[in-house]
Amino acid sequence: MAAAGVVSGKIIYEQEGVYIHSSLGKTNDQDSLISGILRVLEKDAEVIVDWRPLDDALDSSSILYAGKDSSSVVEWTQAPKERAHRVAEHLNSYEAEWDMVNTVSFKKKPHTNGDAPSRRNGKSKWSFLFSLTDLKSIKQNKEGMGWSYLVFCLKDDVVLPALHFHQGDSKLLIDCLEKYVALCESPQDKRTLLVNCQNKSLSQSFENLLDEPAYGIIQKIKKDPYTATMVGFSKVTNYIFDSLRGSDPSVHQRPPSEMADFLSDAIPGLKINQQEEPGFEVITKIDLGERPVVQRREPVSLEEWTKNVDSEGRILNVDNMKQMIFRGGLSHALRKQAWKFLLGYFPWDSTKEERTQLQKQKTDEYFRMKLQWKSVSEEQEKRNSRLRDYRSLIEKDVNRTDRTNKFYEGQDNPGLILLHDILMTYCMYDFDLGYVQGMSDLLSPLLYVMENEVDAFWCFASYMDQMHQNFEEQMQGMKTQLIQLSTLLRLLDSGFCSYLESQDSGYLYFCFRWLLIRFKREFSFLDILRLWEVMWTELPCKNFHLLLCCAILESEKQQIMEKHYGFNEILKHINELSMKIGVEDVLCKAEAISLQMVKCKELPQAVCEILGLQESEVTTPDSDNGEDENVGMTICPASAFQSNSLPVLTASGGRDDNPTEISMSPSVSRLTPA
Repeated sequence: MAAAGVVSGKIIYEQEGVYIHSSLGKTNDQDSLISGILRVLEKDAEVIVDWRPLDDALDSSSILYAGKDSSSVVEWTQAPKERAHRVAEHLNSYEAEWDMVNTVSFKKKPHTNGDAPSRRNGKSKWSFLFSLTDLKSIKQNKEGMGWSYLVFCLKDDVVLPALHFHQGDSKLLIDCLEKYVALCESPQDKRTLLVNCQNKSLSQSFENLLDEPAYGIIQKIKKDPYTATMVGFSKVTNYIFDSLRGSDPSVHQRPPSEMADFLSDAIPGLKINQQEEPGFEVITKIDLGERPVVQRREPVSLEEWTKNVDSEGRILNVDNMKQMIFRGGLSHALRKQAWKFLLGYFPWDSTKEERTQLQKQKTDEYFRMKLQWKSVSEEQEKRNSRLRDYRSLIEKDVNRTDRTNKFYEGQDNPGLILLHDILMTYCMYDFDLGYVQGMSDLLSPLLYVMENEVDAFWCFASYMDQMHQNFEEQMQGMKTQLIQLSTLLRLLDSGFCSYLESQDSGYLYFCFRWLLIRFKREFSFLDILRLWEVMWTELPCKNFHLLLCCAILESEKQQIMEKHYGFNEILKHINELSMKIGVEDVLCKAEAISLQMVKCKELPQAVCEILGLQESEVTTPDSDNGEDENVGMTICPASAFQSNSLPVLTASGGRDDNPTEISMSPSVSRLTPA
């Protein structure tokens, strides 16, 4: 067994008493049973399966590599001297050891008749390791047939020796592996589990935020698909292609033009640009009229905020305050206080004393939940796989969340400890959802602003109430948002939508990351603070983030179409916009789009619902008798665009100091965002 210092990966599964039966049936053979230890490790986002004899001492001269003879029967051939020497130079780390092996290496003391090298206990020394990305299938023994065993088959058709579980059930290992890859029964043999079977693989890839091995984008993507996805979403398509192709050789020949059809199966229920509602085509013919020019104001200052607070601490004229925040954001000194109201942690009409009592109550509640997971012993956690899984994911994500920000940089950073503790406590708060990768991105700015564990937690819990459906297993929130985004974009520019469809990009899946974590990876850290506080006002509607998507895409339309970007070029281009988008420009354009739509007299009902508009009477030209027909239509609530005390932005970007008051029904119906 290798020294503990050599194997530096995080052990996520370990089982002793796992044997290789090297000479099954030969009772006089001293090497017939080789006892070993089986581990599954995480090392730099690589998931590795490693089996070693209990007495194995790492020896570079024993490395063998897999080769095939002319009859395609696997044989084990001694590695060339230079390869053994190369491994010997890099035995100081587990990572280096793995880097030397493409698929699998057997480390066995070679011997021939009469010149076998000396061995402790007379045992031959086998060991092997492989990356989970190279696993093709797992064969299991028949139930009731002695010790349970597993046989791993790799993608290059290498079949490893059967591992016999003398002291435990192999099902625990299967359960562990299923956290990283999708396994399903082979139609030909129920004893065989296939890795990344087509439908389940794709579904799981999205349900788990694409946290599975990607296809062909060098080892970095294969080692860390989550980071690769969040840092470079264009690379995801390669994974999608690989998952769709699976092991069917005929599918490998499919051109990219067919991949969009397969993608629709990846998120069941996602039907974009295939709407069948009567009158849907009207969207492509509507003249939205002239788009107004919008200007932003300065951020709300502490002085402005204070003027809107009464003697008992209540916020006065909440609608006006939200208007100012929507059009200018908040000064940083004010965020710690104002975000608690915007996120619903503090009621807008609460007094200072009421908020103090609420904080005391919420502090007690938080630490009671924190104590729940803090008091779980190691022995208890061994029997709680869900808690182990949550902890593992959280530890992995925390270590790579905003590490370039001074608040989180460096080792043993207290900010990282708080990130970890808040996310673990959230698992106690919402154990059904628990932790899903990506949630750390939503918490990081909140903790940065609050600088307080309890306040950050409750703000995060409120934010997750809005974002919950993005992270649920069925991803209904993501489906709905992609469909709604397509509807809005088609209304704005049907020609651009048609172009995207012609390039198999009509599903807008390059916007997946934008929607999933609300542009967290698209803007700088400080810009995301501004963007989020504007969106939290829920003005002009709760789906303002979809208008932001439209604004960004519209800005990139000219380059995409003039340069005739295809499927891959579009994804690459959108991905490379990260950290290059001006937040104020996008906010101006998105608000202008919303104003333009509201002025339109012929908005389709689907668009009205997305914008959360109120019913009124408008005229549409699609009646059966050829005459105008009155149908349900909507106008944006007054608070979304105008306020008696706030100057209204004119089409030219100027300010109207005497805005016209629009009377609105006190009961305004708004769409709940997905």
